[in-house]
Amino acid sequence: MRNNDTRKESQKGQDAIRRKVIHAVVGGMRQVEAARIFGVSRTSIWTWMKAYEQSGAEGLSSQKRGRKKGCSLNAKQAASIRKSVLGKNPGQLRLPGFLWTREGVGDLIFRRFGIRLSRWTVGRYLNDWGLTPQKPAKRALEQNPAQVKYWLQTKYPAIVRQAAQENAAIFWGDEMGLRSDHQSGTTWGEKGQTPIVRKSGDRFRCNMISAITNRGRMSFMVFPGTFNSSVFIQFLERLTRHNASQKVFLIVDRHRVHTSKKVSEWVAAHCDKIELFFLPAYSPELNPEELLNNATKAGVSRKVRAKNQDELQAALRSYLRSTQRRPERVKSFFKGKHVKYAQVG
Repeated sequence: MRNNDTRKESQKGQDAIRRKVIHAVVGGMRQVEAARIFGVSRTSIWTWMKAYEQSGAEGLSSQKRGRKKGCSLNAKQAASIRKSVLGKNPGQLRLPGFLWTREGVGDLIFRRFGIRLSRWTVGRYLNDWGLTPQKPAKRALEQNPAQVKYWLQTKYPAIVRQAAQENAAIFWGDEMGLRSDHQSGTTWGEKGQTPIVRKSGDRFRCNMISAITNRGRMSFMVFPGTFNSSVFIQFLERLTRHNASQKVFLIVDRHRVHTSKKVSEWVAAHCDKIELFFLPAYSPELNPEELLNNATKAGVSRKVRAKNQDELQAALRSYLRSTQRRPERVKSFFKGKHVKYAQVG
């Protein structure tokens, strides 16, 4: 006879089976015979006999199912853990790692409240709190939150007011390099077989510098060499020439070229046409140009497999001209989570 799974029985049913088996064994029936007749395992009978010898008939009663009382989080404890998960990483709380896992959250709960929960229970809590596993955005350790706050709440609004007073156009600028071996996106292939994309074995690159406004205007320049003060000044001359009817307010990061003595002297000599403003250090996410850069890398690499530097430059110019002719596309780069503030102005 096959063994019955007594776990499928009710608690009363399980208790009844145990008592019948133990009554038969105590009455002289061999455990092997009892296992065959009642359809239970010999291991179970041995366990029940041990419980009977230690506690008598009470040892045969089923234990209450479910989690013991006191092994769940109350509302205040749950709010505390959720706040810690959203506001800090494990390392800041002296726990292993820098990314939160269900095990890590469980360790935090145990250390803080002495409550041990399974990873599945922790997962249900995280889901109930509206949290999902996500790829985190990177932030430099050197970034100063106070400077970011000052930029968002004070500095940029002041730039907007100044631009209105001087009838200036606010541009956001940045530089980017594009390599021939850059790969972006996915393609279809057989499961377990990595698709192969043919491209030139030579490595070459070209660079671009661009500036955009939240009104949909865009200027750019593609160049093959190193980005330096002379290249940046050449772009500034082009930017002011294309926007001769307005003064240009250009917001850039604190790259050493942007802050070089040569550039500062040129800007000072043309202060009636252009003025530079600098983002907080280590804060690329505040610049909508980053979204243009990402879109450009993906757009060019997906459409063209350049065989040499000239073809790569031509593909890059073609993509940028196409974007330049679409003001709504340019405006879309100001809709990202961290750059929505730049839609004003």
